[in-house]
Amino acid sequence: MSVSVSLQDVILNKLQADQAIVALVGSRIYDGVPENAEFPYISFGATDYSPDDADCIAGRHETIQLDCWSRDQGRKWPCKALADAVKKALHDIDADMSNGALVSMTVTLVRVIDDPDGITAHGIVQVTAIIEDE
Repeated sequence: MSVSVSLQDVILNKLQADQAIVALVGSRIYDGVPENAEFPYISFGATDYSPDDADCIAGRHETIQLDCWSRDQGRKWPCKALADAVKKALHDIDADMSNGALVSMTVTLVRVIDDPDGITAHGIVQVTAIIEDE
């Protein structure tokens, strides 16, 4: 398993174990969003990393975007509540990875915007992890 997949698994497991997240979205946390998905839900978005090798240790700074989606008559507050719950569940956590070692993980950005359809709110939660590759 790649280090990136291992990090995504850590994030997924943390979200699935968080009672506030489960209360808001149930099991609707997707890597690929199914057609006609029920709102609200969370999906994995863009990801990137920059190598950060030092002192003979291979490492990386990896960023994953989590997208929070709600549809409540154009109101943003349900999406804000979901994005805040994701931030709380993932900010500054410790976790074991199946591949690599998580040095730190922080939420570096939370943003909620209107979707062009006028009824969907889109929350963006950016998570950055420092990882030692093994």
